Amino acid sequence: MSNVTLIVVIVIAVVIIAAIVIVGYQMARRRQTEHLQDQYGPEYDRAVDQAENQREAESELRDRSRRHEELKLRSLDTAEREDFERRWSNVQAQFVDDPNSAVRNADGLVLDVMSARGYPVDDFDQRADDLSVRHARVTQGYREARRIAQANEQGRVDTEDLRQAVTSYRSLIQALLTGDGDADRQEDPRSEVGQTERDSQQTTERKSRA
Repeated sequence: MSNVTLIVVIVIAVVIIAAIVIVGYQMARRRQTEHLQDQYGPEYDRAVDQAENQREAESELRDRSRRHEELKLRSLDTAEREDFERRWSNVQAQFVDDPNSAVRNADGLVLDVMSARGYPVDDFDQRADDLSVRHARVTQGYREARRIAQANEQGRVDTEDLRQAVTSYRSLIQALLTGDGDADRQEDPRSEVGQTERDSQQTTERKSRA
């Protein structure tokens, strides 16, 4: 084999190896992207919208996961779970006569449940980011419920907005009470709204009979 032929063979081999490495890297990146999209759902799109580029967004989401692994989370015992369920029932009953206070109390109850589970609760954005690792889809609803709760303090929402906020708080509280084993268990939002309405109607009927 002449020197020229040898050089040609080496160049071809280098090009093939480089192509394999590039394709492998692209496939690995694609798998990572698909994993993050599956894990974070709508939170992935939100991160991309807020970041300068997709790579920065995915890096931020991976940072969320690493932070979440460092949290000292705990499961609720039966007495704690039953107490939170009772308090949530009171919030739903309160919505019939005083939806403004019900939304305010629902927001506070979320903080209490998160704190009991071991989540830091000082900063809302950090709370939402921490929740999104295991409860991405209900976290999207939590962000909207929080927006409504804040607007409610300024008298800028109607009853339907408040009902939607309570529905979103309900989904998050159910996810937190269930635990991370059934993380982000999805329910049809329409069924959640319907359940809230049925609960309210049942409370009204009980008051009428009293």
